[in-house]
Amino acid sequence: MSMYNFARAALAAGLLAAVPIAAPAQVYVSIGVNIAPPAIPVYVQPPCPASNYIWQPGYWAWGAGGYYWVPGTWVLAPAVGLLWTPGYWGWGSGAYYWHRGYWARTVGFYGGINYGFGYFGVGYVGGGWYGNVFRYNTAITRVNTVVIHNTYVDKTVIHRNYYNNSRVSYNGGHGGIQARPTQAQVDARAHGQPATPEQQSHEQMSGQDRNHYTTVNHGQPTSGAVAHPYSASNRPAHSAPVTDSDKQAAHQHESSAKGQQPPQ
Repeated sequence: MSMYNFARAALAAGLLAAVPIAAPAQVYVSIGVNIAPPAIPVYVQPPCPASNYIWQPGYWAWGAGGYYWVPGTWVLAPAVGLLWTPGYWGWGSGAYYWHRGYWARTVGFYGGINYGFGYFGVGYVGGGWYGNVFRYNTAITRVNTVVIHNTYVDKTVIHRNYYNNSRVSYNGGHGGIQARPTQAQVDARAHGQPATPEQQSHEQMSGQDRNHYTTVNHGQPTSGAVAHPYSASNRPAHSAPVTDSDKQAAHQHESSAKGQQPPQ
């Protein structure tokens, strides 16, 4: 990837993070990256802050300085009954592409990625809607049961095929998760609703802090998760702007991977 294309990709990534996405959910961000995203880091889930909040697991996004970590956080669904399907990186057409997450009545395909905390590769087992109330499976999800009473315990889901120990963060190609979507999962994505403004702000704010980038944290972000999404009034702690050196380091790393893409 040339310096021009890298800069254009970084700019486009920033714009896509800042601008609301039109429904239905977009299939992917049309930016091809030559290098695979890092492994999913191990981190602790903060307790659910209040009833009806849903867990959005952390993920690697692409920005001005390369890959950066978007911490896991608790978010409100845009409507009762909707569930979050995480986004995922997938190999195709000679590069890695980001398939955006979305809201729908069912959890669709997210690449078979083990994001943890109920998103073990297929579906979601950390809780579910019962009428207008979201009930939390405390065998999976951290909940303060003194404050939140709509809970249950189901340990059997941990031992089913939902779970795998891989921390690989992308689908397809060499070394990626080889899961494929069902037709029902394809349909769920096609009719999904995009991330809320709160979620988009969280991603955008993460990308403005150099400490979230792999050029700084080497795949081990300090803030793996936060209780509340980042916003103008809730910025990352010790936030520092992305530097030209960060951008150059990311460019050199990405350029060195050109022509070394894994087979599909």
